[in-house]
Amino acid sequence: MAASAAGIASDAFVFFGATGDLAYKKIFPALQALIARDGLDVPIIGVARAGWTLAQFQERARASIESNERIDPAAFAKLLANLRYIDGDYADPATFAQLRQLLGAAQRPIHYLAIPPSLFATVVKALGASGCARDARVIVEKPFGRDLASAQALDATLHEVFAESSIFRIDHYLGKEAVQNLLYFRFANTFLEPIWNRHYVDSVQITMAEDFGVQGRGRFYEEVGTIRDVIQNHLLQVLALLAMDAPTGRDVDALREEKLRLFRAMRPLEPREVVRGQFVGYRDEPGVAADSQVETFAALRLHIDTWRWAGVPFYIRAGKNLPITTTEVLVDLKRPPVPIFDEIGARDSNYFRFRLSPEVSISAGTRVKKVGEDMVGERVELVARRQLAREMSPYERLLGDAIAGDGALFTRDDSVEAAWRVVEPVISGVRGVHLEPPAPYQPGTWGPPAAAKIVAAREGWHDPQPEANAPC
Repeated sequence: MAASAAGIASDAFVFFGATGDLAYKKIFPALQALIARDGLDVPIIGVARAGWTLAQFQERARASIESNERIDPAAFAKLLANLRYIDGDYADPATFAQLRQLLGAAQRPIHYLAIPPSLFATVVKALGASGCARDARVIVEKPFGRDLASAQALDATLHEVFAESSIFRIDHYLGKEAVQNLLYFRFANTFLEPIWNRHYVDSVQITMAEDFGVQGRGRFYEEVGTIRDVIQNHLLQVLALLAMDAPTGRDVDALREEKLRLFRAMRPLEPREVVRGQFVGYRDEPGVAADSQVETFAALRLHIDTWRWAGVPFYIRAGKNLPITTTEVLVDLKRPPVPIFDEIGARDSNYFRFRLSPEVSISAGTRVKKVGEDMVGERVELVARRQLAREMSPYERLLGDAIAGDGALFTRDDSVEAAWRVVEPVISGVRGVHLEPPAPYQPGTWGPPAAAKIVAAREGWHDPQPEANAPC
C-alpha cells in the first residue's frame, strides 16, 4: 500500500481523463492559476485515449484557458513547458509503463482520476502494479459510489493501493469561498455560540436552486437524480459545517472528526419526510426514459439527535428548473416568549442568512421600531459580509491543497459512508426502497405543491430572492 507524508508537496501532477470536459472547464484553468499564484513547477502529465499528440494536447490547454479564463503569458508558458501527454488505454500495462518513465525522478506524484467511476478500479490497480503509486496521492472525483455498498466497495479498492491519508475525495463545493466563510463565521465569533442550539434556533432551511434543466445530460441524470447528485454530498456537507461542534484544534483530523460525529448523529431519512418532484418536460430530454421515476427536485426534513440540536428540524430543498439559481441557508431563531410591543410572526423573527452562490453574503435579520408614535417594528437585514469580487476558484484551492498534502477540505471514507447511511432509505434503485413517484411540477416554480407539507408547521419555505431584492 502506498504511503504519502502529509504536508510534503507532490512533485508531479498526473491527470487521467485529460482530454475530457472536466479537464477543459476546470483543471487547465486551475493549473495556470496555481502556477501564477504559488509558482507550481512540476511535470504535468495528461493521460487519455484520444489519438492525440502532445501538440494537440497543448492546444487543448490553450483553448481551455481562453474559453474559461484568460491567458497569463508567463504562467501559461510554464504550463506548456511542463505538459506531457500519454495516449493509451487504461487497461494496457504499457500505458502505465510509459507513465512510470515520464515521472522520471519524481518521488511523490499525485494522480487525479477525472474519469468515470467505472474506471477507478482499473486505473488504481494499474498504478499499484506499475509502481506509480509508491509514495503517491490520489484525487477521486465524485460521485463516491451510488449507495452505501458501492461506496464501501470503492473505498476497499482505493485502500488496496493507497493509504487513507493519501486519498483526496474532491467535492468542489467545499472549495467555494462562501462555504469557507460559513465555517469561519461559525467559529470566529463568540456571540454566535451561546445561541447556536435548540434553545434559540427554531429551524434551519437550506435551498439549492437552479433555473435550468439537465442541459442535454439526461442520460447522466437518469443514473443519479437530485438526492444523489447534490444532497448526499454538497448539501449534507454544508449542513455539517452549520451544525458541527467546534474542532478541538487546527489539524485536519480535528475538523474531520467533528463532521463525522455530526453525520453519525443524523437520523436516517424516512420516506414520509421526503417529497420528490420531476419538472414537466424532463421525460422529453434525450437519454431520459419515457416513464422515468428519477427526481429532479427533492425536499426533506432531517433530524440531528444531539443535545445541541434535538427537536430542531433541518429542511433541505434542491431542484432544477426552479425560479432562480442560488444556494442559500436560513437559520430562523425563535420568537420572543412574550409580545411586549407588537405581535411578531414566525416570518418576522430574527434570523441569519447565508447566501453561498452566486453572490456571497452573510446577514442577520433584526427588528427595529418604525418611526412614529406606535411601538411597532419592522424587519431590517444587517449585512455582515457581501462579496461580489472574483474569488479563487474551488478547483484552484482544492488542487493546491491536495498537491500540498492538506486534506482539511476533503472527505474521509467514514464520513462518505455515514452520509450514505442518512440518505439511503430514500434513494431510488436501492433494494427494498419503495418511494412514491416524483410529483410533476412546472418549470419556473418552486417544485411540486406537496413540498409545502415538509415545512407545514413552520409557515412554509423561505424562497430565496435575487440578491438585489433580498429582505432589507
